[in-house]
Amino acid sequence: MRPPAQIPLQATFRCLRSRRRGALSLAGLLALPLFLAAQPALGQDASSDETSQAPDSNEPVAFEADRVEYDSNGETVTATGNVVLRRDDQAVRADSVTWNRQSGAIVASGGVKMVDEDGNELFTERVELTDELKTGAMENLLLALREGARIAADSGKRLENGDVVLEQASYTACAVQNEKGCPKEPTWRVNAREVIYDDDRKRVSFKGARIVLFGAVALPIPGLQTTTDGRGISGLLIPDFRFTPSNGVEISGSYYARLAENRDLTATAYLYTQAPPMAQVQYRALTEKGAYQITGYATGSRRIAIFGSEPTAQSDFRGYIFANGRLQLTPKWSVTTSIRRATDRTFLRRYDISRDDRLRSMAELERIGTNSYFSLAGWTTQTMRIGDDQGQVPIALPVIDYRHRLTDPFLGGKVELQVNSLAIMRDRGQDTQRAFARAQWDLRRILPGGQEVTLTGLVRGDVYHSDENALTETAAYRGNAGWESRAIAIAALDVKWPFIGRAFGGTQVFTPRAQLTVTPAIRNLAVPNEDARAIELEDSNLFALNRFPGYDRIEDGVRFTYGFDWLLERPRWRIKTTIGQSVRVTNKPSLFPDGTGLTDKVSDIVGRTEVRYRDSIKLVHRFRLDKDNFAIRRQEFDAVVGSERTYLEVGYVKLNRDISEIEDLQDREEVRAAGRVAFANYWSLFGSAVVNLTDRNEDPVLGSDGFQPLRTRLGVAYQDDCLDVSLTWRRDYVATGDARRGNSFQVRFALRNLGFR
Repeated sequence: MRPPAQIPLQATFRCLRSRRRGALSLAGLLALPLFLAAQPALGQDASSDETSQAPDSNEPVAFEADRVEYDSNGETVTATGNVVLRRDDQAVRADSVTWNRQSGAIVASGGVKMVDEDGNELFTERVELTDELKTGAMENLLLALREGARIAADSGKRLENGDVVLEQASYTACAVQNEKGCPKEPTWRVNAREVIYDDDRKRVSFKGARIVLFGAVALPIPGLQTTTDGRGISGLLIPDFRFTPSNGVEISGSYYARLAENRDLTATAYLYTQAPPMAQVQYRALTEKGAYQITGYATGSRRIAIFGSEPTAQSDFRGYIFANGRLQLTPKWSVTTSIRRATDRTFLRRYDISRDDRLRSMAELERIGTNSYFSLAGWTTQTMRIGDDQGQVPIALPVIDYRHRLTDPFLGGKVELQVNSLAIMRDRGQDTQRAFARAQWDLRRILPGGQEVTLTGLVRGDVYHSDENALTETAAYRGNAGWESRAIAIAALDVKWPFIGRAFGGTQVFTPRAQLTVTPAIRNLAVPNEDARAIELEDSNLFALNRFPGYDRIEDGVRFTYGFDWLLERPRWRIKTTIGQSVRVTNKPSLFPDGTGLTDKVSDIVGRTEVRYRDSIKLVHRFRLDKDNFAIRRQEFDAVVGSERTYLEVGYVKLNRDISEIEDLQDREEVRAAGRVAFANYWSLFGSAVVNLTDRNEDPVLGSDGFQPLRTRLGVAYQDDCLDVSLTWRRDYVATGDARRGNSFQVRFALRNLGFR
């Protein structure tokens, strides 16, 4: 049966302003305080509004009206014409309000609008109130909740216990008018025989509820509840449905428990047709110092063999834990933690929890001052890559870093002091300990001709200790066993000279740049290399004092680096380009591996170009050209074209370095694409793909033929202001243990303001 309030209130719906917040609330619509303590007045024609304050200071109520009349025979006070009653954050507006002084009954009629302290609004033509302005009987009413939802009801009444019951009600969080302001059918609504509002608990309960999608009655929803003040509420969430080749058909359902205002817990059960059940629990808390969360998965299942090993005959415990948080102890001191651990290397992929090939856990104590920084941290990593030896994966504990910034009292430059130490341990590999102290001075000046000149001086002293160096497979990374020390000094002169002018209908800035860097010979190979392995010349490190990442390797000798930046800005357009190259003045053999672009005396040419057009187009191109034959050694291209609803993203990378003996620097070629096409107002098609283009000549280990799809995805979605439904197909082409290749399907269903994911 249709709620009678549904059609008559269309005109009222049309007048409502749309709001963008999310949850329900009813608080004040059903509990407004006493408003009227007026003195008898007869025929007070108010050309200007008449205002009176209640004499009781504990319950101050003000009212305004065009006219107030007092009937001494009937003991009634009637306020007419733009009547407004206010108390704190609550208000009542009506065409007329009548107060019977004997019975205490108050009746507001004619375009009644009541606003509670939470911002919820009640619209009706007539409402009966008690002398405390508690709502009594109502007819043909509409509740516009602060969080954007609406409830229309045929009638309403207050029970003796204070609860309010709405009869034949409809609830929706959808827009009920189109862009032109005309009424429209909401995408979904919940029809209920009764809606009960508990003022004390700020909770709304639905009885006999059914959800209606696109005007068609769907499944009943027993036990539906929500709150009126934006708080979460304990209860079941609508399940998810999925199919995967590893686990078969999957159904997952969750229970959300609100433990307190600052704590909640979500428990989820997963049922599979081809695997034992799995459980997930997530606990979240917000404290005065910060926030943290703990998530855990647990199941028992057999593991499929990897690389020909024997599969397990019995079910083993398998699981994953992820916990992180940050506490701000004082304005300067903070603690950050993150823990990620899995029982085995294929669990996360099989259950589609994560595709990370490394799980990093850390804890860090930080102090950030105006001119100083201190960090005490520890790191550990669990590899998810099948071929890696966990015993070779390092544990860094402790990692200490302290920096202090000073102003040069003599020349006006900036001085930064740093002390750093690191200890790395491996179960079956090399152990390394390192400590150093550094001082760096920078002086920046703008010359009369507009040149920006920066002088830099750096000195550093290092101490290393290492053992079991022979267990490191790459000889260049080992260093000498035992104690080693070295001294480092770097001096640099950097000059920029920007030129600004008009060009192509906009403004251009052309900035030539040159840098001279001098570093005495350094004992690099005598110490281990733990953090400077993935080296390659690119635009981001072209003018760096040290082109090696990390601290363990320092580029020595004398080099001259030159290049330019060019920037063009015009209405809606922005183009920025950087190109550069470096030349080593000394003839000393280079420490850089072949293929990095830095091996020879003259480096390769590197550059970066970025093109932007408003928010519709963003193109970024990075490249490295061989200095001898201009062959492309590194090519990266990222493009985003379109709007928020229709777009295309493409990413391409090709590393042609011809370095086969060092794993960190091997060749790769890959393309990534994703896109969405919107149509018919709320519908869209979306898809994505990741394709490995590396062939056997580039990496014989992979065995790819030059075109190997890794993952593809395709789906269709419907999304409006209150409903999100999607169907997704995904195919995985690479199997890893019991994370099988094959097709997966997932259905997603979400309703705004209700417990639908």
